[in-house]
This record gives sequence, structure tokens and C-alpha cells, in this order.
Amino acid sequence: MLISDSIPLLWLCWFVLSVAVLVFGYFAISFLPRLPRWLITGGVAGLLWMPAFFSVPGPQSELGYSGWAPSLVVTAVGFLQHNGGQIFLGGILMAIGAVLGMLVTFFIGRRGRHDKDDDDRSGSARKRGNSDDRDSARRRRESAPARREPSLGR
Repeated sequence: MLISDSIPLLWLCWFVLSVAVLVFGYFAISFLPRLPRWLITGGVAGLLWMPAFFSVPGPQSELGYSGWAPSLVVTAVGFLQHNGGQIFLGGILMAIGAVLGMLVTFFIGRRGRHDKDDDDRSGSARKRGNSDDRDSARRRRESAPARREPSLGR
């Protein structure tokens, strides 16, 4: 049952709250251009969602408890318990998560942005007769107003 198991409930609550933090944080930094906003949001997502292994010692008669939890929680509990090993492991995993999150969002952000004018990889395979079409399309794009990003409160 979900309520009796604390780790699945922790992950569920953590996921819901972290999505709210990411969405509100993304809108809070709307003054930045799109790519830095994506990179910051991806770094924070990596910090929040990177898992880490933990173990909590139990009483003498029991073995204790171990499992996976968000590395931010593992680091915070290690800090409260003065456990340098958990702080180090959680901190390293948070840094790895931030870098991975930034890399993923960088490639997602770059994937959708292709310049049609510079996309001439098949050079000689293209017909030379469509240069008039490209020139007219380029003139239409230059005469059109610049695309503006939607933002809240402006």
C-alpha cells in the first residue's frame, strides 16, 4: 500500500513538489533568454531528481533501513546527522545530476532550433532552380515582425 511505504510516498510527493518548483522557477526567471532559462531549469531538475543510496542504522536488535532517496534529501539528512560520507556522496551525485540535467536541456533546446538557410548539407543534390523560392522566403521572413516569447505579467 502506498501510504504504509514511506519511500514511494516520499518519491511521489517529491516529484509533485519538484515539478511545481521547476514550473514556477522557470517563469520566475523569464527575464533571461530561452537557452539560459532551460539550462538553469535543467540544472535544478538534475539536483532535485538525482537518486542516492542511503542507510539508516537501526537499534541493536534490528538491521536498520536502506534504500534510494533524492540526493538532496540524503545530503540534508547526512548534514543533520553529522555523517560526512552521506554529505559527500549526496553532494557528488547532486553535482552529477545538475550537469546531466543541463546537458539534457541543452540538447533538447538545440534540437528544435535549426536554421533553414544554413541547412545546406546536401549541397549539390539540391536543385539549383529553387534559389528564387529561397530568396522570396527569406524576404518574407525578414519583413515579418520578430517572434516574441510569451511571458506572464507583461
